[in-house]
Amino acid sequence: MAVISVITITYNAENVLEKTIRSVLSQKNCHIEYILVDGKSKDGTVGIIQKYADEIELGKYPCVAFSDFRWLSEPDSGLYEAMNKGLQMASGDFVWFINAGDKIYSENTIENIEKQLTAKPSADVVYGQSLMIDENDKPLGERHKIAPANLNRRHLLRGLVVCHQSILVRKSIAPLYDLQYKISADYDWTNRVLKSSKENLFINDYLSRFQVAGLSSVKRKDALRERFMIMKKHFGIFQTLFAHLMIALRYPFTKKY
Repeated sequence: MAVISVITITYNAENVLEKTIRSVLSQKNCHIEYILVDGKSKDGTVGIIQKYADEIELGKYPCVAFSDFRWLSEPDSGLYEAMNKGLQMASGDFVWFINAGDKIYSENTIENIEKQLTAKPSADVVYGQSLMIDENDKPLGERHKIAPANLNRRHLLRGLVVCHQSILVRKSIAPLYDLQYKISADYDWTNRVLKSSKENLFINDYLSRFQVAGLSSVKRKDALRERFMIMKKHFGIFQTLFAHLMIALRYPFTKKY
């Protein structure tokens, strides 16, 4: 049975972290590795992590043995450096990022993933859909980018069609994030993952609840600029220009998450 390493990145997230941790620890009929990487929070985040570490040590959560639970709290340069730390700490067959504020969709999600991996053990990537939620966990509906059933790298010409919280990647092909990108390194990472993957497994269900966070107009422009650079690197200038023309034409008719 493949072991899944769930990784949570957090920083000053005391208001949303517990719901994320509970969604991981409440998984049924499975065994997982759980890793938390904190960026030296200044609020009550570390106290929350320690509380659950103590409960895991007492055996309160059957899905995670204390020997399979690790966490650290130290300064980092940002989200993607923290995610690289999580990747380097992980020892499971698959890695899955469920960051502070986000949740695994249901308590049976990992059990279902494991069953489908048993039927298709050669898969390098497992992916599904995401349900968008607000900070109060109110459902907002699906992303306007719906994960395709036959995912391949060319689908990424439409943007990041798979929510980063709904893709699991075999650890042996999972690269580190490129830290030259500050906002869209997940898009570059997914391109590299799909280039290496020999087989992808689509689960026609929600895998995560992704908390929508607003971007300022400045950050949105920076994100678009980075994504353009990344797309050009992977697909060339002509395909990138055409893809962005199509994205621009569709944009007024799509949800903004």
